[in-house]
Amino acid sequence: MRFGFVTLFPDLVRACFGTSVLGRAVERGLISVEVADPRDFAYDRHRTVDDTPYGGGPGMLMKVEPLALALASLEPTEGSAVVATDPAGHPFTQEVACELSRFEHVVFACGRYEGFDERFVRRHATHRLSIGDYILTGGELPALVMADAVGRLVPGVLGDPGSLEQDSHSGDGLLGPPNYTRPPEYEGLAVPEVLLSGDHKAIAEWRRQESLKSTRTRRPDLLTRVRLEKGDSNRLSS
Repeated sequence: MRFGFVTLFPDLVRACFGTSVLGRAVERGLISVEVADPRDFAYDRHRTVDDTPYGGGPGMLMKVEPLALALASLEPTEGSAVVATDPAGHPFTQEVACELSRFEHVVFACGRYEGFDERFVRRHATHRLSIGDYILTGGELPALVMADAVGRLVPGVLGDPGSLEQDSHSGDGLLGPPNYTRPPEYEGLAVPEVLLSGDHKAIAEWRRQESLKSTRTRRPDLLTRVRLEKGDSNRLSS
């Protein structure tokens, strides 16, 4: 998997791929990271990458030419995904992460100021995505959030690929059940006995019921589009 970033802050991106799971994936050659700074492709000696919007209004916009040249330096092809970070974009979900993980090359264009000249997005972006209904100072953090979600889906990146199947929002679309590890008791709170029983069938039933309960309590909207199994209606009513 090749990740590319068009960003005014290359060091911020590089730092996030130097540690933890993604850092190890880079070391093992499972993921590669390239960055391109639009300032390096500006035409003037001041390396100007922003300008006032036509028609007036507050703030500045990122200019289309430096963005396009920076993107071109990362050599995207017709088979690459080019993601423009935009609070007005489509919501980024686990389903979208799975879609992006099927590309061999994903480039994130990180917005700043009041955003992009619209022509850059229309001409070059395959996806316009948002990580939530709020505004940040720039697109680097959303891009890194998305890259993390996509990168962990690359085969071999996680030590135990089976853990992907138990993630919240994966598989059947339910939230995951609560998890516990040692010690068996902490400040009067005990691990549920079923998890200590060794009865795998009972454990699976408990986890399914807890997933449904958690989803109903925290994200009831998800129940309208998840794939319910036989017996889930009874589990929800219990």
